[in-house]
Amino acid sequence: MPILALQIKAELENITGLVPMDDDHTWHFKIECTSCHEVDKNLITMNALDKVEMGSGRGEANLVMKCKFCKRESSADIVSKPVPYDIENNEKFATIVQIECRGLEVVGFEPREGWKAKGAESDTPFEDIDLTEEWAEYDDKSGLPVGVSNIEAKFVKVK
Repeated sequence: MPILALQIKAELENITGLVPMDDDHTWHFKIECTSCHEVDKNLITMNALDKVEMGSGRGEANLVMKCKFCKRESSADIVSKPVPYDIENNEKFATIVQIECRGLEVVGFEPREGWKAKGAESDTPFEDIDLTEEWAEYDDKSGLPVGVSNIEAKFVKVK
């Protein structure tokens, strides 16, 4: 069962520690069936705290779904805690979470809302960051603009 690392690359302006706000963060992914290789046109959501019973009775997973095309059941689990994307990684790819996949492959990611970070100079907390578009604010403590832009994502096989 392959484990895929979700890596992001972003432009951080005077901000660091970009990470989902909560353990129950809802991740938004594009999924490809490894049997028929069809990519679901809809975004699929996954939450590390949600467990769903597998139809085969072999346990639980964070995501259990049947392919709309070939009807095969597949599943996935978030197997690591999210790792903050820090300013040291600015404009470089870095792993933020790992997903174990069975019968599917994660091929796309949309960050959406529910993120937090802190001012790189001041440690000022910023919460409820919506990454649907570029995000910008002002850090009163440091007197600097802060922002997150140009987010890219890729998946790298860990094992």
